[in-house]
Amino acid sequence: MANKPQLIIVGNGMVGQHFLECAITQGLGQRYDLTVIGDEPRSAYDRVRLSEYFAGATVDDLSLASPQYFIDNHIQLMLDRQVVSIDAADKAVVLNDGATMAYDKLVLATGSYPFVPPIDGADSDHCFVYRTIEDLDAIIAAGGDGASAGVVIGGGLLGLEAANALKNLGLSAHVVQFAPTLMEMQLDPTGGRMLQSKIEALGVQVHTNRNTTRIRKGTTHRLALDFSDGEHLETDLVVISTGVRPRDALAEGAGLTQGARGGFAINNFTATSDPDIFAIGECAAWEGQLFGLVAPGYQMANVLAKTLAGESAEFTGADMSTKLKLLGVDVASIGQSIATSDEAHCYSLSDGQSGAYRRIVVSDNGQQLLGAVLVGDVSQYDYLKQLCTDQQPLPENPESLLIPDPDAQAGGGMAASMADSAQVCSCHNVTKAAICSAVADGALTLGDLKGATKATTGCGGCTALTTQILNVELESRGVSVDRSLCEHFNHTRQELYHIVRVEKIRTFDALIKAHGQGLGCDICKPAVSSIFASCWNEYVLDDEQAPLQDTNDHFLANIQKNGTYSVVPRIAGGEITPDKLIVLGQVAKKYDLYTKITGGQRVDLFGATVDQLPDIWSELIDAGFETGHAYGKSVRTVKSCVGSNWCRYGVLDSVAMALKIEHRYKGLRAPHKLKFAVSGCTRECAEAQSKDIGVIATENGWNLYVCGNGGMRPRHADLFATELNDETLIRYIDRLLMFYIRTADRLQRTSVWMENLEGGLDYLRQVVCDDSLGIAAQLESEMALVVETYECEWKRSISDPQRLKRFRSFVNTESPDPSIRFVRERGQRRPPAAEEASDDALTTISEPAL
Repeated sequence: MANKPQLIIVGNGMVGQHFLECAITQGLGQRYDLTVIGDEPRSAYDRVRLSEYFAGATVDDLSLASPQYFIDNHIQLMLDRQVVSIDAADKAVVLNDGATMAYDKLVLATGSYPFVPPIDGADSDHCFVYRTIEDLDAIIAAGGDGASAGVVIGGGLLGLEAANALKNLGLSAHVVQFAPTLMEMQLDPTGGRMLQSKIEALGVQVHTNRNTTRIRKGTTHRLALDFSDGEHLETDLVVISTGVRPRDALAEGAGLTQGARGGFAINNFTATSDPDIFAIGECAAWEGQLFGLVAPGYQMANVLAKTLAGESAEFTGADMSTKLKLLGVDVASIGQSIATSDEAHCYSLSDGQSGAYRRIVVSDNGQQLLGAVLVGDVSQYDYLKQLCTDQQPLPENPESLLIPDPDAQAGGGMAASMADSAQVCSCHNVTKAAICSAVADGALTLGDLKGATKATTGCGGCTALTTQILNVELESRGVSVDRSLCEHFNHTRQELYHIVRVEKIRTFDALIKAHGQGLGCDICKPAVSSIFASCWNEYVLDDEQAPLQDTNDHFLANIQKNGTYSVVPRIAGGEITPDKLIVLGQVAKKYDLYTKITGGQRVDLFGATVDQLPDIWSELIDAGFETGHAYGKSVRTVKSCVGSNWCRYGVLDSVAMALKIEHRYKGLRAPHKLKFAVSGCTRECAEAQSKDIGVIATENGWNLYVCGNGGMRPRHADLFATELNDETLIRYIDRLLMFYIRTADRLQRTSVWMENLEGGLDYLRQVVCDDSLGIAAQLESEMALVVETYECEWKRSISDPQRLKRFRSFVNTESPDPSIRFVRERGQRRPPAAEEASDDALTTISEPAL
């Protein structure tokens, strides 16, 4: 029997491995002898998840193929070997040990290498790149050898991943960026600044507009970075992440044509200028374009496998949309995220309260979505991506897309309305029809779908949409749907709540050890933290609880758009004494804080730097104030009118009831924020019928309204019970709130929760008023524990010097952040707009006036 032709693959990275899988699927193992040559000491691993290595993931966890895979599929695997040249005339490759290997077809999947700019001293000890497992091992070793600070040069995707790695090592992390903003290739300037403010809130210091000219020996640390503006920054290790370049050194000796920006030039069939040599992934240049994401490489691999198998397939470009989490911050870029012509219109929305930024690029005629940028809240990613990819018609007012429509995206609405041909997973080119077909063939879980279609196994950005489609398809077939909180817990939030209650579990480690798997994620950690707070009401910054908190809870304050924080003391029921009002004015004046009376009847103070927060709260607590919990998923405000004491129409004392309610529930943590209001008569000056809990006085007692809310999707509250006395009113609110906390989903508002309850309002009345489930006494007891164990989190924090160490802009100095700037307007300072960036218009943060 004649020997089979030789197919050699140079490179065993993610794309090279994916080609092998496609090759086996296409039956190329029967046509060719397959040999793969990798220059690393191990087979392919998942570089997209590389940062998980710092969080405890092992090499095996990241591995994309076991040794048995190559044996089972008769693939010769050669590791720790390098192809140094190609003899195209004799169709052979030359290895670094001098050996030669003949080929009939050659696939170049050599990937890319880290670009190191010509910085004097970049080759010093303790300077690293961020590319391989060996690089990570070296960084870990340097970070554990008495180091306290680390710097990443480069503020792109990989640079921010590297910064997260340094933070996970317990180092003070800095990012030095040459450009004015982070991720300048994906985000517009406003989106970049929003990302910066959120990342700095997590304790990573960002230095933009900084050109590093030299890395030298430091005085207080191992190294120092000198900048072109004369400033310098000391650190113990440096990670250089300034981009990558295609590994195309083999092109010249083989006579292969290269792209204008490097890389092996390929056609639509991934063939190079030599018809027997192909290139895929980051080393390939299609029409001069290089692709730095894994999805296009996977598409090339699929096209090549089909081409070699004799099927018709072409690579005609790739969707470069991406959704990822950087240091816990959600970021997404879709299509043409930055307008490149005058024929496109841009619309943007910056939501300072939630820390979210959205920007869409629309065609000149308003009919097509060209691209989008999302920072902080990427819940619209799948919806907008489908609009862009499928060129679906837009609303008459495209700017309305900036405000999410829960009805269009909740409950599988989007998944149900998608066309069958719509692409769901761009990494593996999986359509909705393919997912539905897999479900019809017996796929019942996300794991089943991964195995059948490979959806979600690339970058993971399509996981939410894939899960939606799976659930819709299963429910349409009468199959019970798995509503697990995340991949680490095969339980719903409700089930986890009951587990925590029954087993009296108080730490995340204990819960995941007993009822979960893995290390946890940004979904389950905050959700579990909220459950612990609802059940046990313990201090959220305890050693066991602090790592679970979201950004705002981490600093007990809401971060604002310029990286400063708001200070919101509780003003229960809107009632305040003149003395306390004077204190607020004095504190605002001393620290030069922007001052505003809010719709929730509070005085909010904006513009405090993180290092100022303890001093400000010390003064407020000495004056009798306490935290207003404006940063938490908790009870925010209880709004009230002046009631019967002053108003000639008032029939009951709404202020007294508002105070009673606010002081009772002020420590309550819940799946989402809660707002209350009490009106002294049916004229409704406190707007109680738009709140989660609304109370309105009548001549015969209190009327209770429930499950309303304002916001992006306003909902009128429903009349729940009428003519209640004080005791019954409080009893019903106790029961309703604890039942909501027991049964709601993660981040579910009371309005959506009630709408999703089978039986709706009538069922809720039966549970709360009639005790149909026999749990009323338990609910009241659970609420009593919350009330009895309340403590002001800021009062606890300022009494503990160890806790106060987190409230610093920099680890190695108590100086304020010099990058925070303001402009003056109407006698107060505020963050500058983009067009106000000149030094003449700005004032930097200064020490408080005495």
